[in-house]
Amino acid sequence: MITADLVIVGGGIVGLATGQEMQRRQPGAKVLIVEKEQTVALHQTGRNSGVIHAGVYYPPNSLKARFCREGAAATRAFCVAHGLAHDTCGKLIVATDEDEVPRMEALFQRAQANGIAIERLSGAEARAREPAIAAIAALWSPATGIVDYAQVARTMAQLFADQGGQVMLGARVLSGHESASGVQLHTTSGAISAAKVVVCAGLQADRMARAMGLPVDFRIIPFRGEYFRLLNQPEDLVKSLIYPVPDSERPFLGVHLTRKMGGGFTVGPNAVLAGKREGYAKTDVSARDLADSLSWPGFWKMLARNARPAAGELAASALRGLYLKKVQRYCPQIRADDLAPYRAGVRAQAVARNGRLIDDFLFLESDHMLHVCNAPSPAATAAMPIAAHIADRLLGQG
Repeated sequence: MITADLVIVGGGIVGLATGQEMQRRQPGAKVLIVEKEQTVALHQTGRNSGVIHAGVYYPPNSLKARFCREGAAATRAFCVAHGLAHDTCGKLIVATDEDEVPRMEALFQRAQANGIAIERLSGAEARAREPAIAAIAALWSPATGIVDYAQVARTMAQLFADQGGQVMLGARVLSGHESASGVQLHTTSGAISAAKVVVCAGLQADRMARAMGLPVDFRIIPFRGEYFRLLNQPEDLVKSLIYPVPDSERPFLGVHLTRKMGGGFTVGPNAVLAGKREGYAKTDVSARDLADSLSWPGFWKMLARNARPAAGELAASALRGLYLKKVQRYCPQIRADDLAPYRAGVRAQAVARNGRLIDDFLFLESDHMLHVCNAPSPAATAAMPIAAHIADRLLGQG
């Protein structure tokens, strides 16, 4: 049997950051990260927009707001320290009609309340900054940037191993049993005994908590986010990231135009129910995963509250022309033949029994375990502050 002082389940960026943080605080401890895949960062960490979020959107005093603000600085500092490419290119949040202006102003007030640098721009000022963009007004977020989070995660994994940690790949955790002295995990690679366990299981968070005996009154509902890579457009199409003003009827941020670290641009993502928790093609369906979504009372209550936007997202997924219209609202020169398929991602969204989307980070604890049960965007940006928060709670300092 393998023994450890701390086992972290999940080799995404939050799990890896937690491993590093615990090494820093307890240099002599034996810390083990257990990952079911053959490499780290294969799911949400490696399949997102690659944005270093500044923290504009999040409710003041929420964990999201605090961790995102701290995490943006920490991510940039980590990249500088380890020679990782990143670009603080800024972001324009653009209003394309008068109905969006009040929502844009509310976003400005929220950013100010969060202590985030933000600037109002007129339509003429926005177009002067980004001539290819149509806008009647905009917000400028200078601290937003881009990075390859999979590269950040791989660097974290190497540093963790160099400092004496172990990453066990290809080991799926099946269940766990908590006793007075610690936790025993049952995995496909054998039993593991640990004094403490942290579970950062992303799309499997509810199942892992349930399999280890914790009371779970939420369900992870997977939303596939589809992207396109842009073809035929100049390399200087835009200098910054372009986001629409969020629609208050929709729970996500909308289809945005994003610069990529390797060059070029993507547009996306949308948000449609995924038929499989880790299924990235439209044809990927798991009977178990789909049944888990459809049997949850909160799913149907959520759908009833969001029926109109959900129908719009589904239609845009099926019809490229409708997807294109979302982009052309703020970048009219993009055409249908500019859109090339790009890898999709799947968001893990915790949904309560009453249909409420759990908006902030959610943690469940027992005597020897801490489960990260909901870590939606901006979790990649906020990974290091999340890790510090986890360490505080494990060590009784939070």
